[in-house]
Amino acid sequence: MSMTSEFKEFAMRGNVVDLAVGIIIGAAFGKIVTSFVEDILMPPLGIMVGGVDFKDLRLILRQGVMGPDGKLTDVTLNYGNFIQSIIDFLIIAFAIFMVVKVMNTLKRKKAASPDVPPAPTKEEVLLTEIRDALRTSPRQL
Repeated sequence: MSMTSEFKEFAMRGNVVDLAVGIIIGAAFGKIVTSFVEDILMPPLGIMVGGVDFKDLRLILRQGVMGPDGKLTDVTLNYGNFIQSIIDFLIIAFAIFMVVKVMNTLKRKKAASPDVPPAPTKEEVLLTEIRDALRTSPRQL
């Protein structure tokens, strides 16, 4: 088996395609949650804590360091961005938890309800009656 055909077989497996779709959807979901946290959740939270913009929360470690572009910049520890990242993570983790919880509930319901075979059709009922009648009646020539 050539390497090309092996790779094609590997890439076309259901698990690989499912994983790729999951990663793409996860990345898009992450962007949505990040925007939700930065643009909708954090501004009112900042107002409630005294008008603080969390992006501006930082600890200056060294002032006036010459950057590569020739400008003086501060070396800072941006803990406000870190707080926003933690909130992003908590929201994403909670959303994933809820999805998994719903999926597990659906799986349990499906496993609890046994599959009932479909009712026999009219033709099957009639054929069964004919068969039973032939078994019980004596054979006449």
